[in-house]
Amino acid sequence: MLAIDPALIPEHLRPVIEAMCRTGAELSRVIAKGPLAGKLGAGVGENSDGDQQKALDVMADEMFEAALRGTGVRYYASEEQETVLTLDPEGGYALATDPLDGSSNIDVNVTIGTIFSVFAAAESAEASFLRPASDQIAAGYIAYGPQTLLAVTFGAGTMLFVLDPDSGSFVLSEDRMALPEAAKEFSINASNRRHWTAPVRAYVEECEAGREGAKGKDMNFRWVGSLVAETHRILTRGGTFLYPADARPSYGNGRLRMVYEVAPMAFLVEQAGGKATDGTRPILSLTAEELHERRPFVFGSAEEVDRIAELHG
Repeated sequence: MLAIDPALIPEHLRPVIEAMCRTGAELSRVIAKGPLAGKLGAGVGENSDGDQQKALDVMADEMFEAALRGTGVRYYASEEQETVLTLDPEGGYALATDPLDGSSNIDVNVTIGTIFSVFAAAESAEASFLRPASDQIAAGYIAYGPQTLLAVTFGAGTMLFVLDPDSGSFVLSEDRMALPEAAKEFSINASNRRHWTAPVRAYVEECEAGREGAKGKDMNFRWVGSLVAETHRILTRGGTFLYPADARPSYGNGRLRMVYEVAPMAFLVEQAGGKATDGTRPILSLTAEELHERRPFVFGSAEEVDRIAELHG
């Protein structure tokens, strides 16, 4: 049985999306076993960027790489791989992925996920991925939580699918997600407050001031530590997310990776009616200069993202 209805996917991308969905369903079953599947959250080394790899990170990367062979993906870029792999020399696509986002939450049963971005393959691996984020032809995430969900866009809105555990297929739940323009929630790692720039601090203080402050309404604070979980909550009920640059030595460009985290999430959010910036500039107008480049990231309800840009001057 197919893992997703091919009629809902552009014909030329059907093998790629089918492989991502089939593997996501398989990975969901492994994650659901938790410790019964072994020590999925155990450290097994470091990735190309010096972050600790968990056993599940490596497993997910190997599963997606294997599944995408023969689907038309020429170039495969992963957070867990230092360089780009060539899967199909004649393929027409370049796929970048964070195979398992939210690794720190593996052992505590919090939503984690897979993020992916698809470009048309160019003449080289470098040219395929180091290009304007607006060149993406598809982007999505698979969220492994109480339900296993797929959010995906092909440039004509953001669709939401739910994995039916009985059939093993992703079933359409919403054909066009709509992110509310206003927000009642904001999300940022408050433990880094002492390192924030003045505009970021000013925005958070506006939110904390509640109805007595400039916003004239109370705002709730949320922080999960999983980009997929944060994005899904905001796509579902609005809000804003900030992972800004700050004063720490290795955080001058933020912490999230442009090619396989920031760009695909920005595409999804904007296709659902939200906005995504680096604080001032739209993410989809930017181009990564390195495969594992980091980028500040602000996204969510349009009026909140505009206010953050205004505070940045």
